[in-house]
Amino acid sequence: MNGSNSKCGEKAVFGIAVMGAFLIVFFLVLAMRHFSQVPPLNATRAAERARALAEMRAADAEALANVGWVDQAKGIVRLPIADAMKLVEQNWKNPPAARSNLIEREEKASYVPPPPKPKPSEFE
Repeated sequence: MNGSNSKCGEKAVFGIAVMGAFLIVFFLVLAMRHFSQVPPLNATRAAERARALAEMRAADAEALANVGWVDQAKGIVRLPIADAMKLVEQNWKNPPAARSNLIEREEKASYVPPPPKPKPSEFE
C-alpha cells in the first residue's frame, strides 16, 4: 500500500503545482492588463476632434457647391459638378476641337518651367 499512497501523493503534488502555475499566469495576465491599458480620450479631445471633422466637412461642402480659384496664376478654376457637366456637354459637341482644347488646358495646368541655367564657372 505504500506504493499506491506515494503515487497518490505525487499526483496531488503535481496537481497543486499545475494549479499554482495557472494561478501565477492568471495574476500575471491581470497585472499586464492593469499596467498596459490605454487611457480613454477625455471629453475636450473628443469635442476638438468632432469640431475639426465638422469644419472639414463644411469646407468640402463649400468647395463642391461654389466656384473658386484652384490656381489663379495658371487660370485653373473649381466649378460645381453640375456646372462642369453642362460645360463638358457643350464643349464635346465637336469632339476633335474639344480634345485639342482639353490637351492644351492639361499642358497649361501641368507646365513646369525649366530650371534656370547654372552660372558659368569663374574658371571657364
